[in-house]
Amino acid sequence: MGGGVVGLREMKRARLVGAISDAAIGLFVARGFDAVSVAEVAAAVEVSKPTLFRYFPTKEDLVLHRFADHQDEAGRVVAGRPEGVSPLTALRRHFVAGLERFDPVTGLSDAPEVLAFHRLLYGTPSLVARLLAYTDRAEHALADALGGPDPLEALLAAGQIVTVQRILARENWRRIAEGERAAVLLPEARAAAEGAFDRLAGGLGRLVNVTE
Repeated sequence: MGGGVVGLREMKRARLVGAISDAAIGLFVARGFDAVSVAEVAAAVEVSKPTLFRYFPTKEDLVLHRFADHQDEAGRVVAGRPEGVSPLTALRRHFVAGLERFDPVTGLSDAPEVLAFHRLLYGTPSLVARLLAYTDRAEHALADALGGPDPLEALLAAGQIVTVQRILARENWRRIAEGERAAVLLPEARAAAEGAFDRLAGGLGRLVNVTE
């Protein structure tokens, strides 16, 4: 019974955190990140400022909460890959599958709410700066999953992979923001991703290509 209580508590917490983040993003999109105070966000969801800061240490985290589940995504993909599949192949398949379902994380989504979120994110310098911390955690999570005898080698490989995925996503978002349609852009985005992963495979060596 104790486990059920804990599970229920975690579900309630997740719903509250999601509601706070969604409300904040709605206000930021409508009025601008700098024009909305944390107090206004707290009031919108009827929580105190101390409660809000318990879940979101900075104002920027209210927006970047949407990336929280993706910080260790690459690491999870590598750790959970099928037997006989190399880390890089698993990551390539995962990214391409994301493109094909128009996952916003790949930048290939022209849903109005996604475009509005990306304009908010990339148009706010403090959010872009804070995003680097999330990227750093993603690199370390992937490096841990890659393992190997040399931690620096794993981190260097992870950094290159995460950077490539980030650049691919930013380029997709740029073209979508300029008016291209996701469905029309998909073949080019897929080809760009495949080419980028081919170059990674040729340059990163055994650590990411081994199928053991």
